[in-house]
Amino acid sequence: MTSVPFTKGHGTQNDFVLVPDLDGSRPLTTDEVRLLADRHAGLGGDGVIRVVPTARAEEAEVRAQAGDAAWFMDYHNADGSPAEMCGNGSRVFAAYLRREGLVEEDAFRIATRGGSKAVTVTGEQYAVDLGPWCVVDPEGARRRGFDSTVRSRGGTELPALRLDLGNPHTVVILPPDFDLAELDLTEPPAVSPHPEHGTNVEFVRAIGQGHIAMRVHERGVGETRSCGTGAAAAALATRWWEGEADDNTEWTVDVPGGRVAVRTLPDGHVELAGPAVLVADGTVTLPD
Repeated sequence: MTSVPFTKGHGTQNDFVLVPDLDGSRPLTTDEVRLLADRHAGLGGDGVIRVVPTARAEEAEVRAQAGDAAWFMDYHNADGSPAEMCGNGSRVFAAYLRREGLVEEDAFRIATRGGSKAVTVTGEQYAVDLGPWCVVDPEGARRRGFDSTVRSRGGTELPALRLDLGNPHTVVILPPDFDLAELDLTEPPAVSPHPEHGTNVEFVRAIGQGHIAMRVHERGVGETRSCGTGAAAAALATRWWEGEADDNTEWTVDVPGGRVAVRTLPDGHVELAGPAVLVADGTVTLPD
């Protein structure tokens, strides 16, 4: 048996187990990730983040695209699968780096499988430049107004839009007569055409100008209380459908776990801002 230190944190109740590996000597196995994330037999979390020096990252691609980002957010979904990026996780990761004195600046970069990401800290708010984004099939989406369909469990098939934010998203804007709270997301929604590597699925309710509410089913996890890149995808899809006007660049996104802010940037990037909370520290015993 091996004793491993951990920190538990969340961003708008999207929660994570952080495991420091400051010399890069102990990668986590798929089974260990699943155990740590298990809400009955482990610590419980939507994902697991290994904190490791970028120079010690096992993946050459991560090192090659990291630039001056000294720390790598080695992120895995609760089912053990590695993911390119996690918006809420990146804020929690940044909060951990700051608390531990691993970075001291208010502006710094972190390495992810989806590239290097810029973080800016203002008080208790962490803003992350998620990088460039795109509609997966813009021509097809313009012809029909959508490029895929989604059906939740027991629900009606609805048009959707696919976006790439370094990880895959499929966004549905609910018609007025659909109740966001009544959707059954206990099973993965059926997406057609089915993405080869899976997708996060966001269901969106428009509230007002620049204000939406969202629920999300994350690939490899299930429904979560929040999803950072999902909130950005939901705002961007809504903006794309409404028309990308210059005065339509800032969004408030309500999720079951709280509220985040999304802002489109002039360079074609998108920024996510919100809180990050570290709630517990301890050690956990993993089987050898």
